Amino acid sequence: MIRTSIVTPFGPVFEGLATGVNLPGTEGAFEVKFNHASLMSMLDIGKIIIRQKDGAEHLFAVNGGFVEVHDNRVTVLAESAENVKNIDLERARAAKARAADEIRKEKDRKAPQEDVLKAELALKRAINRIKLHQLG
Repeated sequence: MIRTSIVTPFGPVFEGLATGVNLPGTEGAFEVKFNHASLMSMLDIGKIIIRQKDGAEHLFAVNGGFVEVHDNRVTVLAESAENVKNIDLERARAAKARAADEIRKEKDRKAPQEDVLKAELALKRAINRIKLHQLG
């Protein structure tokens, strides 16, 4: 079994044993299984799937961060992460609308590219939460 932890700046989101953990690496999704080689990787906006021995799967929306794999332990340090069962769909839809509006405003005022990229990341996070809510 793999001891698995997901931690955010606001505290732990998940702690438990898993048979496999699927993660959204910045270079593509990957799965960690028992006796996986040690590694550290950056995480992208996406989903984490934690598979347990009894067949249960836990799905989390994650907004970037890092993962360390060592000695059958997976430690995710996420900017933010939330169980898809706890996603407030209306709040996610409102965030998507705000981000899309912000992108339009930033482009109209010919804002610095950095400002547009921040708004685009907010839109990507909102879309991820909406999509994963539908899976949960």
